[in-house]
Amino acid sequence: MPDPGRAPSAYAPFGLDDDPAALGLARLVVPTPDGAVLVHHRRADPADPADPVTILLHGAAGSWTTWTPYLRAAAEAGRPVATPVLVDLPGWGGSPAPTPALDVDAAARVVLAVADAVGAERFELVGHSLGALVALHVAATSPGRVTRLGLVSPTTFSALEAAARPWSGVRRLPALVLLRGVFTVLPRASSVLLRAAARVGLLTALASPVFRHARRVPRSVREAFVAEVRPVAFVVATRSAPGYDTGAWSAYRGPASAVAGADDAFAELDDLVRLRAVLPQCRTTLLPECGHFAHVEWPTATVDALA
Repeated sequence: MPDPGRAPSAYAPFGLDDDPAALGLARLVVPTPDGAVLVHHRRADPADPADPVTILLHGAAGSWTTWTPYLRAAAEAGRPVATPVLVDLPGWGGSPAPTPALDVDAAARVVLAVADAVGAERFELVGHSLGALVALHVAATSPGRVTRLGLVSPTTFSALEAAARPWSGVRRLPALVLLRGVFTVLPRASSVLLRAAARVGLLTALASPVFRHARRVPRSVREAFVAEVRPVAFVVATRSAPGYDTGAWSAYRGPASAVAGADDAFAELDDLVRLRAVLPQCRTTLLPECGHFAHVEWPTATVDALA
C-alpha cells in the first residue's frame, strides 16, 4: 500500500510566481518538429557541474508557473531544485498551439528536444497530471536518458480507462469524462465560457473539482487554473488512451516516486497500487486532504515524497 504522507501545517501556502527573473530563470524558445516550446530554466552552476537537470512538466490545466510553489517549498526545505527546466508544452502556457495538437508520442518528442536544447543527455523528469503520463512515456521509450522519475497527482490507469471507455468511465471518474465531453462538443467556446464564469464570481466553484479546499487556495492559483485550460489540446491528448500499453512503463528501471491526493477527482486510489505492480521500484505516497494538485496543495509534503 502507498506510504502515508506527512502534511505540513499550511494548506496551499504559496501562490504562483510568474516573474522568471525573480526565480533566477532564463527564457528560451526551443523550435521542435512538433511546435515551438517556451522554456524557463536555470543554468547549471559552473562550480558544481554535477547538479542534475530536472525537467518539470505541467498538467492539462497548467504552465511553467504551476511549479513555482514546489520550487519555493523545495528551497525552504533545504533541497532546492538546482537546475530546473520548466516546459510549456506546445498549446499550453506561452507556447503556441501546434497543428495538429499533441498526442503523447509528440509530447515525448518535445521533451527530448528540450533536453537536447539545454545540453542534458540525461536528466531527472517530474510531471504533474497529464505531464506525469508524458513523463512515464518518455521514461518507457527513452529509459537510458531518465535518471529519476517523479510523478505528481498522475493521471494513469483509471484516467486512461475512463477516457477509452467513457460510458463506464463516467461512473468511475465523472469529472474527467464530463469535462472531456463538454470540451469535445464545445472545443472553442469552453475557454470563453470558463473565463466568463470566473468573471461573474464562480472562480471557486470552477476550481472545486480539482482542489480539496478550493476556497483556501490562493487566488492566483485558481485564476491560472481557469486561464490555462486548453480544451482542444486536452481532448487530443485523451485520444492516446484507447490501446495505450501501460505495461510498457516497466522498461524504465531507475528510481521513481509518485505522490497523489486521497481526494483526487481524476484518479482512483488503486492507481498507485497498480503503478507499483508495473514499476516495483516506485515509492508511492498518498496525501490526505489533497485533490489533484499535490505540488500546490501540499508542496512541502510533495517535496518530501519525491526526495
